[in-house]
Amino acid sequence: MTKRALIIDDDIDLCLLLSRFLNKNGFETATAHSGAKGIALYDPANFDVVIADYRLDDMDGIKLIKGLKAKDPQVAILVITGYSDIKTAVEVIKLGAFDYITKPLIPDEVLSILNNLLAKKENQLSNGQPGAAGGSQEKKKSNVIFYKGKSPASVFLHEQADIIARTNYSVLLYGESGTGKEVIASLIHDMSERSHKPFIALDCGTLSRELAGSELFGHVKGSFTGAIQDKEGHFELAEGGTLFLDEVGNLSAGVQAALLRVIQERKFKRVGGNKEIPTDVRIIVASNENLAEAYRKGKFREDLYHRLNEFSIHLPPLRDRREDIVPLADFFLDQSNKETKKNICGFNDDVLNIFMEYSWPGNLREFRNVVRRAVLLTPGDAKINVGSLPLEIVHHTPVHHVPSPFEQTMPHFEGFGPAESLPGKDPLKGAASRAEFYTIMSVMQQVNFNKKKAAELLKIDRKTLYNKLKSFQASQQQS
Repeated sequence: MTKRALIIDDDIDLCLLLSRFLNKNGFETATAHSGAKGIALYDPANFDVVIADYRLDDMDGIKLIKGLKAKDPQVAILVITGYSDIKTAVEVIKLGAFDYITKPLIPDEVLSILNNLLAKKENQLSNGQPGAAGGSQEKKKSNVIFYKGKSPASVFLHEQADIIARTNYSVLLYGESGTGKEVIASLIHDMSERSHKPFIALDCGTLSRELAGSELFGHVKGSFTGAIQDKEGHFELAEGGTLFLDEVGNLSAGVQAALLRVIQERKFKRVGGNKEIPTDVRIIVASNENLAEAYRKGKFREDLYHRLNEFSIHLPPLRDRREDIVPLADFFLDQSNKETKKNICGFNDDVLNIFMEYSWPGNLREFRNVVRRAVLLTPGDAKINVGSLPLEIVHHTPVHHVPSPFEQTMPHFEGFGPAESLPGKDPLKGAASRAEFYTIMSVMQQVNFNKKKAAELLKIDRKTLYNKLKSFQASQQQS
């Protein structure tokens, strides 16, 4: 099948070079030298993917993506950006771009990303599911490959995921963009009793007010302009499984009210329909803004917040889990070697030192892209050296460690001293006591110190929980 790409860039020479390279590698291409012309030219029936520069003469990438999304909510977009725009690149990912690639362009990197994007899109279509990157995604047993970190923050994160996976509680995931919220949501699904049913992901940040209701609940033919046939929404696609709503804070007030009704009543109507459809779906939501603060400011429904926040998990940024950086580099190297069919054998020490000192504003997504790019630039089976890294990383200002939210809040809980004060002459037993303390007290926090609910999540009876809490307090008073 012919692959079709639309290139939007005001650099005519770059358009010509990229077009020739893609033509040699099985793509049909068309070009537009302004954002307005690109939006006008784009038609989902004619193009599989859009490659667009973030900085155009007539508009920026955010306006461009919104314009393309208005024509096709499921448009697959690869954004070209300078490395100094990394924070902006993270923003366009949130808006629904599939990925970003930094200048100067490496043709093989462009081709690798496009092939990954199109393979994902083809797999979704073969499963009978509408949508492409940035839209929705269905899995049963997801087979997501992830790195289970060894830093205290990462270990604690996975302990929480394991605990909540055994329940049907709604989960609220907090974390910066690129920290892996969808990966953790998928992991919770895979460890749950719903793992044989679908996992559906929807990025609410990409939805217009007009289309959000249709995407969530479906619509009937003729319910609005463009509704040419009945459509299943994400609740129907996720039936029996898990529905993951990313950037849920972006939903309009009307859609928030409709979502609350579905959670309360366990049934919904398609847009324009009269039939009530029962639903059995576990909901996991994510946000990189504080929804508690949002409802206090009137930007998010308080009743919906409490329905969704039966259990919350904070995903630490990469800069707060530096013990994981070197193992993660090896993990991403292994993935990149497989993608590119290369055999790069590792990293020079100065490269690892740079990785350790860099702030990683784009978190895991940025780290993966840096390693993938370095693999493509490294010849043969040599080690990756500094010359293969973006200049902005090499010449960055080293970060000074600031205690993370995990480090600031986890060691102390109201009514208890620090976990480090738990006595124990045996270091191994002391470490076990501290780990147990962290786990129990975190679960207590997540359920607003409801001991009955905490005991249920921890799979212990309430008497055992009371005894452990008394034991912690007594131990700390002795120390």
